[in-house]
Amino acid sequence: MDFDFSEEQRMLADSLGKLISDRYGFENRKAYAKQPEGWSREIWAAYAEMGILGLPFAEADGGFGGGAVETMIVAEALGGALGLEPWFATVVLGGGFLRHGADAGLRETLVPQVADGSLLLAFAHTEPNARFDLHHVETTATKDGDGWVLRGRKGVVLHGDVAGKLFVTARSAGGVRDEAGIGVFLVDAAASGLTRRGYATSDGLRAAEITLDGVRAEAVLGDAANGLPLVKRVVDDAIAALAAEAVGAMDASLKLTLEYLRTRKQFGRAIGSFQSLQHRAADMMVALEQARSMAMYAAMMTDEPDADERARAMHAVKLQMGRFQKFVGQQSIQLHGGIGMTMEYAVGHYFKRLTVIDTQFGDAEHHLAALSEAGGLFQAA
Repeated sequence: MDFDFSEEQRMLADSLGKLISDRYGFENRKAYAKQPEGWSREIWAAYAEMGILGLPFAEADGGFGGGAVETMIVAEALGGALGLEPWFATVVLGGGFLRHGADAGLRETLVPQVADGSLLLAFAHTEPNARFDLHHVETTATKDGDGWVLRGRKGVVLHGDVAGKLFVTARSAGGVRDEAGIGVFLVDAAASGLTRRGYATSDGLRAAEITLDGVRAEAVLGDAANGLPLVKRVVDDAIAALAAEAVGAMDASLKLTLEYLRTRKQFGRAIGSFQSLQHRAADMMVALEQARSMAMYAAMMTDEPDADERARAMHAVKLQMGRFQKFVGQQSIQLHGGIGMTMEYAVGHYFKRLTVIDTQFGDAEHHLAALSEAGGLFQAA
């Protein structure tokens, strides 16, 4: 199998890498984090100009016709930069619902706005009493004439504080943990009855608590009682993007660690000359390359038509990536010593982001249990 990038993909990687190198150093990131929204509108405009906001959408809808590999390239680059902007929330999550669940009219209206950077999206799903199971939904959707009215609370809505529109899961039928009866609804952030409280997350990004008190939805994506397959489809794409982002963060963290081992001196020698530390650095490199393979596997499996097989693959990816992320992150901190724990140095921020990625859409232990329940990665013919 050929794992080489095409010429267009190499150009994408090079162009985005140059932008990040020129304008997204760690000091730049600290300045962007102090802006009112916690990220840079100028960088967002640069992403739009480069085309990465419209990259995964079909050309017929106003996008650029990219696929999972292009998304992987972007996610890895932003992971290495510790990007703060709402690319994941808008393009991967919100864009996933547009690509996989919206009708042609809705795509025609919203995709160009996402592509030019004028519309931010968010996915409002997690609830206070839920954990990682996607089918735990207490928010209700009640039919009202030809529309739907939503009531409930959503938490940790990534970039929900700035999103113009939200994709909200709500239950139109059944019990709290039933897989049937869940719908996906498009809601305007300015709709009457919707309130939100934004806050900074532990990894430096932004999220919001959302309250829905009689909020009228703009649209329902597909069947209001059978939206869970769509949610799972979008989450599978999200897991693949998170895996690539983690690779970018791990790669950058390893490079910082190797540079520190070369320059930090103890007993009159660079500490990288000590064999025990060389072994630990080598183990980090092995873990990174294994993680890179899993990210590539995730990207290849996003287009798998068999939903069960795709789900098993993403369980395996999340399981293995969680282990690799924890190992590389912890080793980076330990090999740096006390400086690794300071806010002024980047390596601790990479560890925070890797830790949060592990918990997004289920940590390693959750996916180990899910993979075991599904019978393992490979099924007998």
